[in-house]
Amino acid sequence: MIKAGNNFPSFNLRAHDGSTVSSSELEGGYYLVYFYPKADTPGCTKEACTLRDRWEDVSEEGLRVFGVSYDTPEKNRKFAEKYHLPFLLLSDADHKLAQAVGAARALLPLPKRISYLVGPDGKVLKAYPSVNPAEHAGEVLEDLRRFRQNEGDE
Repeated sequence: MIKAGNNFPSFNLRAHDGSTVSSSELEGGYYLVYFYPKADTPGCTKEACTLRDRWEDVSEEGLRVFGVSYDTPEKNRKFAEKYHLPFLLLSDADHKLAQAVGAARALLPLPKRISYLVGPDGKVLKAYPSVNPAEHAGEVLEDLRRFRQNEGDE
C-alpha cells in the first residue's frame, strides 16, 4: 500500500459513462479512490450504496469519489444505473493501477477492498487497508473533515 504523504500514482481510466478520468484533472481537489472486487455483489453494493446515501455530505465536503474495479465500463454502467450511483466507476482492466497501489492479488482476479483519500496536491492523506463497506463513507468523511480542520490550524 501507498503510505500517507506519498504521491498517488497517475492514472487514466475509462469510466462507466464513457469518459476517461485522469489523475492530472483531479489536482487541486480532494478525492477518494476506492477499489471494490466486483460490481453488483453484496459487499460492493453495500459500500457503493453507503457512499450514495451519504452523497449530500460528500458533496458538501467537495469530495470526488471514484470506485475502481476490473469490471468493464459496461458492467460498471449497469451497476451504477441499477443503484443510482452519483459518482463514477472506473475500469482498471489491465490491473495497472491496482498493482501500483497494492490492491492487486496474486492468486485472485479481483482487487482487494482498499481505499485512498487523496489531497489537492496529489498526495495520499490516508490509506485504508481494510474497509468495512457499511462504515467506510462515514469514516472517510470524518477523516476529511479532520484533515481540513488541521489545515486551517496551520
